[in-house]
Amino acid sequence: MDTMTKRQRLEAAFRGDPVDRPPVALWRHWPGDDQRADDLAASHIAFQRRYDWDFIKVTPNSGYCVEDWGVETAYLGNLEGTREYRRYRIQAPEEWEALPVLDPRRGALGRQLETLRAIGAAMGGEVPYIQTIFNPLSVAKYLAGEDLMRVHLRRHPEHLQAGLEIITETTVAFVQEVMRAGAAGIFLAVQHAQYGLLSEEEYATFGRPYDLRVLEASSSGWFQLLHLHGADVMFDLLADYPVQVVNWHDRETPPTLAEGMLRVQGAVCGGLRQWETMVRGEPDAVRAEAADAMAQTAGRRFILGTGCVTPIVAPTSHLMAVRRAVVHA
Repeated sequence: MDTMTKRQRLEAAFRGDPVDRPPVALWRHWPGDDQRADDLAASHIAFQRRYDWDFIKVTPNSGYCVEDWGVETAYLGNLEGTREYRRYRIQAPEEWEALPVLDPRRGALGRQLETLRAIGAAMGGEVPYIQTIFNPLSVAKYLAGEDLMRVHLRRHPEHLQAGLEIITETTVAFVQEVMRAGAAGIFLAVQHAQYGLLSEEEYATFGRPYDLRVLEASSSGWFQLLHLHGADVMFDLLADYPVQVVNWHDRETPPTLAEGMLRVQGAVCGGLRQWETMVRGEPDAVRAEAADAMAQTAGRRFILGTGCVTPIVAPTSHLMAVRRAVVHA
């Protein structure tokens, strides 16, 4: 039986203090529902009520942060629940400077704030929720597509940096509104801190300074989670970010959970493979990976979860196995 509130459990995990059980949370996309505030809120609320996670990671489609700049997306059946990009805003380097700073209370950003307020009202302060924020360099990719690094970052860096300033100003204003809407903090999704994509010097120029400004905007909260997306991530370069939790594809790319714990001040989140285990495995495989993750961390400074979003086709039995794994830990 739980003897701590969700916030008490999470904050104890951040510090490495004893917990009544390890915190646990999964999150997924909501294709179709993510086009309307009330439907997206209802999906998150129902998911939370069914599985009783320790926090809600609010997951809009990635296009929410660029829709108001004219980017167009469509859902075509992706099993992660993500949408395809049909029209980008940036076609030429000179167009970065022409981006307007967005009003975070209007359009798609305003719609997301409505979602947060609805989730908060339904949870009544009992379940913390954090908003997905794509870091400015990821937003730039959603604006320019696959030309971002080859054309803009390496051949026209001064134009890209002007665009990153505008993106960051918009993102900071939105994060401030997110915090006013009652969120405990943010889930900062970083996609380009991978050695296969950029050098450390490039990320230190085009990623880190903008990331830190976004995190500063959420500093009134108590729960910031850094997600390092992809393979061969620059873990050590970002390990000092001012966050309480770091999440990465720990089963598929270094470091392991045990190694990662030695490099960060707060907690680590992960332990479960999103496809091989959560979709293609069996409940026994879910339980085995969860047990191994808890053994690696001794159940301290640890949140059980997947390395990235749980696919929308993951069986209900697998999700229940994740939730039950921490009860008998």
